Order: sequence, then structure tokens, then C-alpha cells
Amino acid sequence: MVFLRPLILLYSTSVRRRGPDTILRETNAKLTPSYILHDTPLCTAERGRAAKRIRGKLSITKKNYMPVTEPINKKNIAQQDFLPLQGTDYIEFYVGNAKQAAHFYKTAFGFQSLAYAGPETGMKDKVSYVLQQNKLIFVLTTPLRTGNAIADHIYKHGDGIKVLALKVDDATAAWKTTADRGAKEWLAPVKLNDESGEVVLSGIKTYGETVHVFVERKNYKGVFMPGYREWKTAYNPPTAGLQYVDHCVGNVGWNQMNPWVKFYEDVMGFRNILTFDDKDISTEYSALMSKVMSNGNGFVKFPINEPAEGKKKSQVEEYLDFYDGEGCQHVALATNNIVETVTDLRNRGVEFLKIPNSYYDDLLKRVGHIDEDLAPLQELGILVDRDEEGYLLQIFSKPVEDRPTLFFEIIQRKGAKSFGKGNFKALFEAIESEQEARGNL
Repeated sequence: MVFLRPLILLYSTSVRRRGPDTILRETNAKLTPSYILHDTPLCTAERGRAAKRIRGKLSITKKNYMPVTEPINKKNIAQQDFLPLQGTDYIEFYVGNAKQAAHFYKTAFGFQSLAYAGPETGMKDKVSYVLQQNKLIFVLTTPLRTGNAIADHIYKHGDGIKVLALKVDDATAAWKTTADRGAKEWLAPVKLNDESGEVVLSGIKTYGETVHVFVERKNYKGVFMPGYREWKTAYNPPTAGLQYVDHCVGNVGWNQMNPWVKFYEDVMGFRNILTFDDKDISTEYSALMSKVMSNGNGFVKFPINEPAEGKKKSQVEEYLDFYDGEGCQHVALATNNIVETVTDLRNRGVEFLKIPNSYYDDLLKRVGHIDEDLAPLQELGILVDRDEEGYLLQIFSKPVEDRPTLFFEIIQRKGAKSFGKGNFKALFEAIESEQEARGNL
């Protein structure tokens, strides 16, 4: 049985300001889906020609798009966990100074030195410092020269997340499966070997310049992966109780959320487990929309945000402006004791959004009984929400970069599977207060 599926072709948010940076081109007399060609660079002349071709085929604004359809076989999108993921393997940041960034994450967030790669290990064009805290692994990478993809990424976006690496049993099969289903290749399968064994890596592109790397390390016993050596330092401050990645949130441009939801459904077998529209996530001044995507076993969750119409600029628009495109907005880090963790992080210098005291006036009436005392939650600015499964506690840092882009969420789940819908208004009003102080609201 054959049916028609819409392939949504549209601009990224940068198009509204700079032209068609999101690639839309004809292949074999068909328009290729935007998610397949999203990260391909265009020269200025090519952009102009692409724009002319596009204008003749569909009308694109921040509010509307026209779908193009092509036949596909229904069995190819059957709901099944054809891409079993074992969780987040690591998150890689491209940064201007990896040595200083490593010191920051150790001092402020309690990470520990794990591994290093650079000229001393045979990697001549960049350096990477690897940090660990329980199941969390951060890789901080800096180029040693200009005129390369990493340096260009930092120049355009500032410090930010490039790689959301996912642990798999078979990286080659993961790459082939996703490529067959329409993913754009970022890294063909490659085997890395040393005396400790073998790691297999492969990668595909997702929104903006973000990529997913599939990591197969079942046959490796070394410190991180081949090419790295153990990084021992005298300075290793105590951990802060951070455990693992709960979820990673991506910000995409106007009308880009649904196409990227479709990408995760069709290419990676994810499902949409929660949807929030502009009525759920809005204040007097701004709004956004979000859909939460989860893989089959629930180990990997990616909420995807897009802007919505409001009186003033939303936090998503501010991110897109200052990041100069789509990307990973924040990472939620899980803890088993949020009061202790946030107290520790605040004492280390991590700054969090300030929540109005009025939020706590009727908190217990709204969420019912909780195990924690209310006073420390109010003192620290920790938010609480409840769903059918239980409740959660969460708090959000201020941006950790000079650009108002990347930030972190600290979350403790006590049964709850949701994402704090009841906290959206208080949270977004706090964010708007920060935007106003920066002159970006």
C-alpha cells in the first residue's frame, strides 16, 4: 500500500535575516527534504540561485509553508525500535579555550578529569579535554588553528554543543539504518584501535550544525577511546551529585518543529510523547511551542522548541539570534538530591534564574504533598510540578556563555515522567526578566 507523506521544505530562522542558509534543492526532479540537506554550505551565488528556485516552487514565511509530497511505502515508517539506543554516551562542546572551559566545569559543576587528546597524543589540529561525573561525560574541544570547521563553528555560534553522542551496540548498523531512512551523513563508520581495544564511531546530521554520533564501545577497556590518554590532575574538586543526562532541548526556527519531529520519527524511530502549544508556554509578552521526542526505551529524550507569535521576542528567538542558527539550547542534568546539589552549585558560583516568592504561596495546594521542606526550595528557587506518575523538582541556570545561548537544567524526578508544564509561566517570566535586563525582550 502506497500513500503520500508531506515533505516539509522551509527556511531556518536565519533565512528571515540572511537568506536561504537551509539548503533546499532539486534532486532527480524531486525536492529533497530539508533535514537531509540541512547542514550543507552554500556560497553566496549558490544561495541566490537556490532562493530563485525555491520562490518558484513554494511560498515561505515564518507563518506558513506549502508541503511537497512523494510516495513512500508505509512499512518503512512502521513504529518499531529499529534503532536501539543505550543512552547518552557523551556531549561534545566546541569552545574557544578548552583548558579554561574544563577548569570551569570542574570548579563550578563538580566534574572530574578523565582523558586528554592533543599534539602530545598525535592529534595535531585540535585539543580535547574529557570530564566525567558519574554517568555524565563532557568533551571540550578547541582548534589549534583558524580556517577549519571547528574554528568556523566557534566564530559563528560562540561556545556551544556540537555533538550529542548516543551509545549503541552496533555503530555501523545504526549509521546504515538511519542513512537508509534519509539521514544526512556526518561521519561514515570508522574503527579506532589501541592496546585497550576498539571503538566504532559513525554520525549523522540533525538540526542546525548539531550532529548525533553513534558510539560502539563494547570492545574497549580504555579510559575514553583510542587517541586519548588518561588525564590526571592534582585539582579535582568534589562532585556535585550530578548523575546523568535527563534530556537535551533543541531550538529550531519558525515552522521547523514539525519537520524535525518527522525526522526523529522516520529516521530514528522516536515517538512524540508530549506536545505543548503556545497556550501552554506563554506569558503576556512571548510564547513558544514544543514537542518532546523519545526513543523506544525512553533512555534518550529530545524536546524540540520553536518560536510562536507574541508581543515581544521569545527566549527561542533570542537564542536563534545570538547563536546565529538552530542548536542545543540546554541540557537537563539529573540529581538524586536537588536541594544538596543546587546548594553546592550555588556555593561554587553557578547562577540560577530567580523565581518570584509569590510562586511558593500556594505551591502545596497545586502539587500536593512533597517530601521536601518548602523553605529551602523557596530559598534556592527550585520549581515543583506533578503528573499522574509522581512529581519532579527542577531549576534552570542562567546562560553559562557570554552570548545568551547555552544553559543547564538541574532536575530530580520522583516518579514524574513529564517536563514541568505547571512551571512554564513562572519560568518564562523569570527568563523574560533576564532578557529585559539584556535589552533583548
